[in-house]
Amino acid sequence: MNDHALREHVLNTLRGRGAHLGFDQAIENLPLGYLGAKVPGCPHTPWRILEHMRIAQWDILEFSRNPEHVSPDFPDGYWPPDNAPPTTTAWEESVAAFRADLQAMQDLVADPETDLLAPIPHGDGQTILREALLIADHNAYHLGQLVILLRALGVWDESAHS
Repeated sequence: MNDHALREHVLNTLRGRGAHLGFDQAIENLPLGYLGAKVPGCPHTPWRILEHMRIAQWDILEFSRNPEHVSPDFPDGYWPPDNAPPTTTAWEESVAAFRADLQAMQDLVADPETDLLAPIPHGDGQTILREALLIADHNAYHLGQLVILLRALGVWDESAHS
């Protein structure tokens, strides 16, 4: 496989194409009144899932490009303390930050100057390819959780996503 084809495969996975649900698809019809909603037996809310995804993705991106980056404490630093955002603006800012960081990872992967297979100098064997796939995998997992949660809350519009 040539370098361009590999980059395109990774980019498609990051963008939520193929078998993956895209981020925007998952949140597009989410009523704002449900951001902190819980269902019995599920420890998460849409807000907690979004913030966890944002924090983890930011951490992976920053590790990939910044040798001075310090990761949050695990696991508490990767989850918001509250079930709901303090304001609707906080939700919108989190969504915007998630999109910006996802785009930044896509830009890093798309850049022909980025050696996808070279070990990250400040890591212990990680590569940009591994980190991009980690983001895609982590996002896919939690977007699936979000869809199940939204279905349980009765706010997932199956007809809009078939």
